[in-house]
Amino acid sequence: MKHESLGIIEPQRACCEHPLALESGGTLERYDLVYETYGNLNDDKSNAILICHALSSDHHAAGYRDESEKSVGWWDSLIGPGKPIDTNRFFVVCNNNLGGCGGSTGPSSTNPETDKPFGPDFPMVTVKDWVKSQVFLSDLLGIECWAAIVGGSLGGMQVLEWSTHFPGRLQHAVVIASAAKLTAQNIGFNDVARQAIRTDPDFHEGNYYQHGVTPERGLRIARMLGHITYLSDNAMAQRFGRNLRQKEQLDYQYNPEFEVESYLRYQGEQFVNRFDANTYLLMTKALDYFNPARNFNDDLAAALSTATADFMIVSFSSDWRFAPERSHEIVRALHTNDLNTSYAEIESDHGHDSFLLEIPDYFKIMHSYMNRIYDQLSNTPKGYVDKDVGKDDGK
Repeated sequence: MKHESLGIIEPQRACCEHPLALESGGTLERYDLVYETYGNLNDDKSNAILICHALSSDHHAAGYRDESEKSVGWWDSLIGPGKPIDTNRFFVVCNNNLGGCGGSTGPSSTNPETDKPFGPDFPMVTVKDWVKSQVFLSDLLGIECWAAIVGGSLGGMQVLEWSTHFPGRLQHAVVIASAAKLTAQNIGFNDVARQAIRTDPDFHEGNYYQHGVTPERGLRIARMLGHITYLSDNAMAQRFGRNLRQKEQLDYQYNPEFEVESYLRYQGEQFVNRFDANTYLLMTKALDYFNPARNFNDDLAAALSTATADFMIVSFSSDWRFAPERSHEIVRALHTNDLNTSYAEIESDHGHDSFLLEIPDYFKIMHSYMNRIYDQLSNTPKGYVDKDVGKDDGK
């Protein structure tokens, strides 16, 4: 079903002049967050939904950047008038995370101390740091309590962080195709990708901006590797099989001969044109570091014991990078804490990328859950506001 488009969305910028103490021990003296909003905030500011983006996404979640239809937001199928996250009902916010390359302060931003790009001097940022900066944005917008915070993959980890460290500031937590921590295999994939970037001769220890180059080869390989892990074996077989690219005979050369080779190289080229290598390094390390149970003897139920929100957990049958078993772990921990939890495992052949796609059962469930949230808006209690967002509570 075709719905009304949001049209062209103009990004906004929030400037924080207060230092942000980082989990790694560093400090950002000031920072900017670029964000987009969709829909209208109601009078009591109870209909706000925060979207947390995944690894290679940014603030442009819906609508268009310009007149080109190619500029559509990465979750445009889910967000907009008449869509599951209905902008006729909700005020939706999505920001580009710290360390990003979409306009928020990151490695390619100018370091005020040197008047040059931060490059490798940009401090390590984590999921906890992102959430602290999102709290600042919430306060700036006057939103004391989000009706829901929604995220897929790395975005889902941010939702979990919100639910435990700022439980009074969200009513619903929607965690899609995510996990409470990465498996060893996932950490391994991330490190191979980072090594591809860091060993590129044009990397220059992260100072490639000053040399007027980018580590294109390494970043291209990193994206190709990552993209393989986002797809399922069945999806790749159905889409490409062993089909040759625009020919019938083998060349017996190293040029791309199979359609899947050509596709992956295209994805790599497109990624190089829009993403920053230092940001990719930071984002994958944030994925690796996230583990809310780390200070609770690996007891996830204990780590989630401070949460009070209602939860919706969604996984996809063919997602082997964030397998349904990882969602089951979260659901068990939430049930241990007697939290109101809904869970759906969606049949899909599209692997991890399923959370980005308009899969009928997935969208029906999201429609239903968002309708439930909307129906509850009139009874939404006011959440407390923790003003000391820079304080490390030890979790």
